[in-house]
Amino acid sequence: MQAMSVRFTTRARTGAVALVVAAGLALGVVGCGGGGDSEDGKPKASASASASRGDDPNPSTQEGSDEILAELRGEGGLILKITSATRDAGGFVTVNGELKNDSSEPARVSLRAAGVETEILRHGPSLGGATLVDSASKKRYYVLRDTDGRPLTTTNMPRLKAGESIPVFMQFPAPPAETSEVSFQLPSFASGTIQISG
Repeated sequence: MQAMSVRFTTRARTGAVALVVAAGLALGVVGCGGGGDSEDGKPKASASASASRGDDPNPSTQEGSDEILAELRGEGGLILKITSATRDAGGFVTVNGELKNDSSEPARVSLRAAGVETEILRHGPSLGGATLVDSASKKRYYVLRDTDGRPLTTTNMPRLKAGESIPVFMQFPAPPAETSEVSFQLPSFASGTIQISG
């Protein structure tokens, strides 16, 4: 009977010691784990903050995304900023940009920006008149169209309020792989030279 009592007491003490050790380790982890200071005493950025910046789906907030390939002025205070011209696997080039009303009055893209082709014009206002000119091979590339004749570009652009901007795009057949520089032209806007990537 007494032996059982000793065993019970020993087990109880062992459990108490284990509990104290576990509590001490937990406090040690809490004390050391959050130490968000680097060697120079400045706070470290948290891993979750870094991860969230890296996974930002909005490219405009990431470094290096503010590059402008060309800034073209148009009528009525409109500015077209071309931000990328990328080759795609399908054999075409996608040009992306931003159209901004830089004036103090509302403005609308000129109907001339759609070009003069009847097939494109019947689908309403667009940037269908845009072209890429490859001076080296003396070729001009027009905006692609779908099977219904719609231009593969931004269409039905709204009237822009003063200071307002909208994203725009245009797709063209890709020039030869060795061509990396082309002239971008859009009726009612100044022309400019852009670099093709990809």
